[in-house]
Parts: sequence; structure tokens; C-alpha cells
Amino acid sequence: MPVRSVELEHLKEMILKMAMTVEAAIKDSVRSLVERDSELARRVIDEDRKINTFDVQIDEECVRLLALKQPMGKDLRFITTAMKITTDLERIADNAVNIAERALELNEEPLLKPYIDIPKMSRIAQGMVRDTIDAFINEDKQLAKDVIMRDDEVDDLNETVIKELMFIMTQDPSTVSRAVKISYISKYLERIADHSTNIAETVIYMVEGKIIRHMLPDQI
Repeated sequence: MPVRSVELEHLKEMILKMAMTVEAAIKDSVRSLVERDSELARRVIDEDRKINTFDVQIDEECVRLLALKQPMGKDLRFITTAMKITTDLERIADNAVNIAERALELNEEPLLKPYIDIPKMSRIAQGMVRDTIDAFINEDKQLAKDVIMRDDEVDDLNETVIKELMFIMTQDPSTVSRAVKISYISKYLERIADHSTNIAETVIYMVEGKIIRHMLPDQI
């Protein structure tokens, strides 16, 4: 029995809801840092349970479809892609929780410096998550490729943040603890971008049947 279109649409809707919740977690975790809003940080941490539930439900639905419908070709690629996407979304959410946890700690200490590049990284990362899911829903391989190209922007900003923090620490050793926590946040955002890139690569596989992991950008 083939997979019904309504079943695939239901799967898309579940992934879209999970992705929207994950994107909000990224935004709110960084906002809790910038605005020193510890209550918001705690809400991000609590909301992770909802994202984990999405992860389990989507996996269960994918396994059900694989077992009962034995899909082939494009349907099979769609369902296996969905499983991989939810894994990356769940890991993105874990990084958002990590940011919120560091925000809770930093909010208890004097502000080290105004946050400029961290919010920039967050906005790019949020856009990457949003666009990878749009690419998945609409089978838009060009949008997925655009997301992959954006990963370098986040890498460059992460490098800028780390260099600046290293300079601050060398000038004033009392800043080390705070600077290290901020560097962790920068790294968490960099990982979020990496997971978004993973999703984009998986979408390209779904659309083209082509595995592009480890390829150079001009080979994609």
C-alpha cells in the first residue's frame, strides 16, 4: 500500500511545528542574554521538553510509515530525510538550551561588553533554520544551497568573537570566566549553523538523490 499524500502532509506539518519551536528557542535564548532576562532563559530550558516530544512523535510516525507502507523512491527519501531533519533540529534545540544556561550564569555577573556579533550570529542561524525547513517543505534545492553558503558568515563571526574575547582576557584576567562563557555561546551558535547546513544537505539529497556531504561549495 503506497504512502498517502495526506500522511506526508501530516509529517510536514509536524516538522514545521517543531522547527518553529526550535527557531523561537534560538531567538529567545539569545534575547535572554542580551536583555539579561533570566526568566526568559528558564522558559527556553523548560520548552525543550516540548521539542523532545516532537522529536519522538515524528520518529515514531516515520518508523510507522516505513514499516507499514514500505515506501520506494521519492517517498522513501522524503521519510528518511524527515528522520534526519528532526535529529538535527533536536540538537539545535539542545544548543539553544546551552545558550540559555550560560545566559543564566552571565546575568548574575557584571556585563563584560555590549553584545553585537552574538545577536548577528543568532539572526543568521535563525534564518538558516527557517530556510532549510522551507526548502524541505517546498523541495527547493536552490534555497538549500543558499543556506549552505551562509554557514561561512557564522564561522567568520565566531572567529571575530573569539579573537575579541582573547584580547579582553589578556588585558584583564578577571574577565576570564565571563569571556569563556560568551565564547561557549558563540560556539553553540556556530554549531546551530552547522546543523542547519546538515539539514540543507539532506534536503538536496531528498530532491536530487545526490549525497553532497564533504563536497566543496563549487561542487554542489
